[in-house]
Amino acid sequence: MSQRNKYLIPFILITSLFFMWGIANNLNGILIPHLRKALQLTNLQSTLVDTAVYLAYFLMAIPAGIILKRFGYKKGIIMGLLIFATGALLFIPAANMQTYSVFLGGLFILGCGLTLLETAANPYATRLGDPEDATFRINLAQSFNGLAVFIAPIIGTLFILSGKEYTPDQLTAMPDLEKIAYLTSEAQSVKMPYMILGGFLIVLAIIFYIMDLPEIGSEESKSDKAKSGVFETLKYNHVRWAVIAQFFYVGAQVCVTSFFIRMAISGGGVDEKTAGWYLSAYGLLFMIGRFVGSAFVKFIRPAKLLSLYSFICILLSLVAIFADGKFVVLALGGLGFFMSIMFPTIFSLGIEGLKEETKPASSLIVMAIIGGAIFPVIMGGIIDSMGDNIQIGYIVPFLCFFVVWYFGWKGHKVFINPVESLS
Repeated sequence: MSQRNKYLIPFILITSLFFMWGIANNLNGILIPHLRKALQLTNLQSTLVDTAVYLAYFLMAIPAGIILKRFGYKKGIIMGLLIFATGALLFIPAANMQTYSVFLGGLFILGCGLTLLETAANPYATRLGDPEDATFRINLAQSFNGLAVFIAPIIGTLFILSGKEYTPDQLTAMPDLEKIAYLTSEAQSVKMPYMILGGFLIVLAIIFYIMDLPEIGSEESKSDKAKSGVFETLKYNHVRWAVIAQFFYVGAQVCVTSFFIRMAISGGGVDEKTAGWYLSAYGLLFMIGRFVGSAFVKFIRPAKLLSLYSFICILLSLVAIFADGKFVVLALGGLGFFMSIMFPTIFSLGIEGLKEETKPASSLIVMAIIGGAIFPVIMGGIIDSMGDNIQIGYIVPFLCFFVVWYFGWKGHKVFINPVESLS
């Protein structure tokens, strides 16, 4: 069997993981405005949806690397899928109780599963074949994550968003029984999508258990194994800057998607359902960007492409801040296209040439996803402090893209820091 055929089925299975965690992450753009409405939250409180998930990424990243080193990719992936499923199924009691803390607990557990999957799948995808095609493979796999960016808002718009929204004055004037029925119905609508998601994840875990997957890297000699702690990989310039760039990039992306629906409602003057379809259009542009980016990296150096795309995102962020009406929504759609390659490209550049140190470096880069927990809260606080002015909040992603641009320009260059040990 040729190497290409040997790795085809494993690569397809790994690619399915990119799609599944893309569904979970991109339902948050629906959940944030929906739970804000159903549970009567402030902008800042609603962003705790992101905080719960991305805090899990931060806390679970190093344990995920340890789990992979101890049990290997296959068992790590199965564990990740089952944890992921547990978090999704917790949405059933959360909706029944209409308790925000239970929702956040389910999202935190879900995030722990996602962390384990991402820590395994990103480096696994880069190593299932010719090393020279590693960036192409991870961008191709991440393209299906981009497909999920398109599909998730459709699911959320059809099955979660009701299209009914009342002002605080209207809710106050509403009879108590009618108000309770409305809020209960809004909370209950999340149950079915997450129940189906949890069931599908369990089935996928069974498939991974049955399939024979190669344990990439298991043949390396004991003398080549990492001799120090996870943080030792920070001695490499490109790892250090990849962690920083991923922190700011994920923060920027989550900020854009978390407030997209409310921006479309206030800036574009549309209703909730239409705003949900706009978010799906944003996802379509993100998906197209992933596929186009996968083709571009065959002809343009990944670092150069990353630098170019991040500079365009800086300009589009300015349009989002200062333009009027639907031009704001169009600018956010453009951000979807040009952000699309950033995560996988930062990741692949950050683990370039590391060999056995790939796993611990991957843990650190995944841990940097904590940016998705921090920057939306900052953005929500700015919006609340500015009288619910969502537009001004986009100063946060605007600043984040400068860091990504620097990584593509200089920060990706590979060399070892003169300080031998950072642990």
